Amino acid sequence: MRIFKTICIGIALALPAQAQVVPQSSAGTYQRAVAAGYKAAIYCAGIFNAGRSSAQIDADELRGIYSEYDRIVPSLTATVDRSSASVTVPFDATLPPRRAVWSKGRGCTTLPIGSRQAPSRAGKAPPSIAGADPRPWPMGDAGIAPRPSAAMNGIVENAFKDAYGAGTKTVGVLVIKDGRVLAERYGSGFGPFVSNRTWSVGKSIAGTMIGLANPAALNAPAAIAQWKGGDPRRTITMNHLLRMASGLHSDTAGNRTDAIYFGGTTVDEQAVSWPLEAAPGTRFRYANNDILLAIYATRQTVGEQRYRAMPDALFGPLGMSHTVAEADWHGNYVLSSQVWSTARDLARLGLFWMQDGVWAGKRMLPAGWVRTMTTPSGPQPATGPGYGATLWLFGPKQGLPEGSFAAQGNRGQYVMVIPARKLVVVRRGEDPGAARFDIARFAADISAAV
Repeated sequence: MRIFKTICIGIALALPAQAQVVPQSSAGTYQRAVAAGYKAAIYCAGIFNAGRSSAQIDADELRGIYSEYDRIVPSLTATVDRSSASVTVPFDATLPPRRAVWSKGRGCTTLPIGSRQAPSRAGKAPPSIAGADPRPWPMGDAGIAPRPSAAMNGIVENAFKDAYGAGTKTVGVLVIKDGRVLAERYGSGFGPFVSNRTWSVGKSIAGTMIGLANPAALNAPAAIAQWKGGDPRRTITMNHLLRMASGLHSDTAGNRTDAIYFGGTTVDEQAVSWPLEAAPGTRFRYANNDILLAIYATRQTVGEQRYRAMPDALFGPLGMSHTVAEADWHGNYVLSSQVWSTARDLARLGLFWMQDGVWAGKRMLPAGWVRTMTTPSGPQPATGPGYGATLWLFGPKQGLPEGSFAAQGNRGQYVMVIPARKLVVVRRGEDPGAARFDIARFAADISAAV
């Protein structure tokens, strides 16, 4: 009996450890599933939001992506179904393909791993890419006649020759001075009405939308329904979230949320689940989750109708007709990254910030909101530019005039605003791998040239 009991105890003690060992095939399956979701999401948005071809997307948007997917994505075959405005990517013999589905005004939604939901054409308008808006710039596209100097031409040309970062790939540059388009140029396959993903420029868009929808909530605890009772996370305010100061843990340095972006996991499933690892307001840690939570809390606060209307409330009045904010399959806007836009639309947004939230003579943002977005408060990054509330802060240390600020995103997306020079500099990129574009030096050279 004693021997039997000893054996049983040994088995019982061994089983939990064995259960924690994930078979290599399972780990590989999940990675392939996320890689397939990556390809489905980028194909879907690139084709149906931007009008790009699959070959163009392979050469640009899917070149030099995150290393763990870079070797897998080219081996996966995507099927584009234009009749249902969807993309499917098989990845495993036993699970259904990953699928991303487009809808008008909402862009693409990536369905979860294992979903067998088939898209329907019911109520869908055929995918089409908007052309030029006949209204005068900046509301529309009429009257744009860039006349850059020789010096300006040379600087812009150098951006396309990777003079501002080895291995970088510039696909669009637009410079505005005194509200007028001074220079504009695009790479092959791109143009004034061809959008690409903003990546983390979407965070600055999120900060702007919150200023329009619910500015009074800035210093109130974030309304996250899942944080109940004595949950210590209930002390996290909207201001903490916008300033990357929530104190929340995440499984990477804070700027990777692959499960949400490409895995089909939703914001209300994952972003709300992370625990504290620092007191709110005491630590700067750049994090997608903070912005996802800020937008999710806004959804809880303003109600579904106003929440749904948030993109249109910003993009419509500014004439950003080629910009779309995408959501997860639970309807949560993924505004830490998942916005597709053009250089012209982002230039309009930069002008809006430079004009303190006033557009066409009408105040849209509350007075002082742009100052909040561009003022450092609380913990700051250890190196590089400072941080406000969703905008990066530049100045003499970066070779730029005091008060300069920027929205920045992965793969080289930049909207630099230099109020002292009345300049907005937009640079769109598809920078692969570790390549980094030096936006401060580029913007400084532009500033000197004007």
